[in-house]
Amino acid sequence: MTHTLSPELASQFARIALGHVTREYPNKLDHVMAGDEAAVSVRALHPIFYGSFDWHSCVHGYWLLARLKRRFPALPEAQAISGLFDAAFTEANVAAERAYLAEPLSGGFERPYGWAWLLMLAAELKSHEDGAGARWSTALTPLAEAFAERFKSFLPKATYPVRTGVHTSTAFALRLAMDYAETCGDAELAALIPATLKAWHAEDADAQAWEPSGDAFLSPVLMEAEALRRALPEDQFQAWFFAFLPRLAASDPPALFVPATVSDRSDGKIAHLDGLNFSRAWCFRALASALPETDPRRAVMLDAAERHLDASLPHVAGDYMGEHWLASFALLALEA
Repeated sequence: MTHTLSPELASQFARIALGHVTREYPNKLDHVMAGDEAAVSVRALHPIFYGSFDWHSCVHGYWLLARLKRRFPALPEAQAISGLFDAAFTEANVAAERAYLAEPLSGGFERPYGWAWLLMLAAELKSHEDGAGARWSTALTPLAEAFAERFKSFLPKATYPVRTGVHTSTAFALRLAMDYAETCGDAELAALIPATLKAWHAEDADAQAWEPSGDAFLSPVLMEAEALRRALPEDQFQAWFFAFLPRLAASDPPALFVPATVSDRSDGKIAHLDGLNFSRAWCFRALASALPETDPRRAVMLDAAERHLDASLPHVAGDYMGEHWLASFALLALEA
């Protein structure tokens, strides 16, 4: 079967996210303390994004809710989402989130993963056409612009990419940030991202795919390819992609095509592997969409996407270690 995002599944995802974006504890802070005075509650530091176990998961929990509300206006949870957003996206709350970035030791806060997800949330809210959506978008804009400026300062000095399957992945971050740059009209960032990706990856070829790592939720190989697909003109991408994965039609490298086994979903790091299955499915579907209908690589990748979704879609909820974030990655895969 081909997995799709049905209204029923959208409602399930919305209920999951509504159950955790305002759940303050347990919480894993990204917080550098300069003294005893910095020992304050999560909500005091982050009046919007204090839930969902960590800041970035809370951000993309809000992204998921905003996206589902726009995709499915009759969603049973729509009213609850609107009420939540009205309370969260106020000028005062956004100013407090932005003030945290001005702290002397906050330069590395959530770099680059949380930066990218905040920009994705801003891009999603920018796409809302109703009055409430415009109000939320306007409120969040100062925080989004602050993170966009961080990308503009960071990328020119980032001599090398970070080729991981976890939060430090630069390919993942730039893939998301490109959506923001185009949707929100940031021409400088929209030019900087492709230039950076080409500088990092233009010569990459014959990828070997030594994966998965035991706590990965991203495929370094497929994520790089998806970032280049998003950023490059079609003809440039096609030539690069063939050189990067020249035996893809034969399901090679084989490691990419075997869904990850998750041995313990109560272990937060091992539970990342469900996310790997979703992010691979996302990349496989998106990359397949860039190929001609007659290209044999399409069927290979689309089949792999379904098998990866089969492996992890039943496990979006059940243990908080996965439940606080997996639905967002499932949504990326289902919408690709």
